[in-house]
Amino acid sequence: MLRTMLKSKIHGATVTEANLKYTGSITIDAKLLKAADMLPGERVQIVNLNNGSRVETYTLAGKMGSGTICMNGAAARWAHKGDTVIIISYFHADEEEARKIKPKIVFVDGKNRIKKV
Repeated sequence: MLRTMLKSKIHGATVTEANLKYTGSITIDAKLLKAADMLPGERVQIVNLNNGSRVETYTLAGKMGSGTICMNGAAARWAHKGDTVIIISYFHADEEEARKIKPKIVFVDGKNRIKKV
């Protein structure tokens, strides 16, 4: 049996823009992606702390060090500039691996700069 486990998350990120015209996804500062061990194209769940909603999409790498958190396409209707979000990545693991994994949690400030990993 495989379990779905938390792999990593970016906690307390601030949405910097919402681009309804884009075809989909969330653009995330490449520095944050790297710190959270997330890859471009990886499936993520985004929790909006302002309205309690959740949405799933995939990641795109934004400019390194830019602080970008941009909701694209339909997800842009779900979160607005200034909203606080948690971006979560999961993985599937067998029982043994699931008990050993240590999730990577990246805490950011209001400008999406890394405070603590």
